[in-house]
Amino acid sequence: MPSSRTSPNPLAGPYLQRLVHLRKDEARLRAALDDPQTLFVPVWRTHSYIAHVHEAVHAQFVSRPGLFGGFDVSQAILLGEFHQRLCFAVEIPATQTPELPTATAFRDLRGIAGQLPEDEAGLLAYARALIVWRERHRYCGRCGAPTVAIQGGHVLQCSDASCGTQQFPRLDPAVIVLVTDGERALLGRQASWPPGRYSTIAGFVEPGESLEDAVTREVLEETGVVVGRVDYHSSQPWPFPSSLMLGFTAQAIRTEIQRQDDELEDARWLTRAQIAAGEVALPLTHSISFRLIEDWYDLGAPVSLRDEPGARLWSAPPR
Repeated sequence: MPSSRTSPNPLAGPYLQRLVHLRKDEARLRAALDDPQTLFVPVWRTHSYIAHVHEAVHAQFVSRPGLFGGFDVSQAILLGEFHQRLCFAVEIPATQTPELPTATAFRDLRGIAGQLPEDEAGLLAYARALIVWRERHRYCGRCGAPTVAIQGGHVLQCSDASCGTQQFPRLDPAVIVLVTDGERALLGRQASWPPGRYSTIAGFVEPGESLEDAVTREVLEETGVVVGRVDYHSSQPWPFPSSLMLGFTAQAIRTEIQRQDDELEDARWLTRAQIAAGEVALPLTHSISFRLIEDWYDLGAPVSLRDEPGARLWSAPPR
C-alpha cells in the first residue's frame, strides 16, 4: 500500500539549500562566520534551542557568538542557506549551564518537532544529527588520534598525518513497517514505554541484508507473524541519534502472534474501530509510524484518523 501523498514526512523536505560546493571554500566559510547576518543553530546536550511565541513554538537562532558564554565558532558546521541566510550548527559545551532569555529553552526535539514549523523542525534535526555525530567521533577509529574537522565540518580527519583516515556523517538504516491483514493492523509496545503506547514494528538493517529481508525478519522475530508482499512507503530522517527510517507496508500471510524475543512486551492486531475507540495510544503525529497507520486507516474509515475524536496519541513530554 504505497502512500498516495506527495508531501514529505516531517523532518524531511527541501527546507534549505545545502550548498555542498561551499564546504571546501575556506575563504567563504571564514567570511560567513564573521558575517553578522549568519545564523547559528545551537545544540546543548543534544537539545535544540526554541522559543515560545504567542502559544507557538519556533526555532531560536543565534547571531552573536557571545551568547551562552560563548561557543567555538571555528568548530561550527555549515548547514546551508536557510531563508536566504547562511546557517551553521554549533555545540554549546555540556559543562555549561546557559542563561537563557525569557520564553526560550533547550528542548528534546523528539517530543516537540510536531509543534514547530516544518522547515524549522527539519533544520533543527539536521543540526542535531551533525552535532551528535561530531561528539561521538572525536577520535580516529583506526589509530585513536584526535580528529580534526574539515570541509565545513562535514568530514572528520585523523590528525596523525601517517594515518589521515577520514570519517563522514553516518546514518543507521532502520526499517519500520505497518503489517496488515486488510482489516487489521499489527502494533506492538516495548516494556519501557508508558502504559497504552503502541507503534509499528521497526528494527535496524543488518549487514548483508536487503531492506525487504529486514522487514520480513524483524516482523517474524518480534511478533511471529509471517509477511508476504512488502511495499516501500516513504522515508524519514530520525536523528535520535542517527537513524534513517525506511517505511514499508506488508501483507500478513500468517497472522498468529508468537513473540520470539523480548524486544516487545506485547503485540496485537487492531481494527480501525478499536483504534477509533482509543484502545491504544498511537505515535506522535510527526513520526513516520503515525503516517503509516494514518494512511492505512484513512483508506477504510469514514472519518480521517486526525479527525476521529476517540483516537488517542502519545503525549508529548511536558515543557
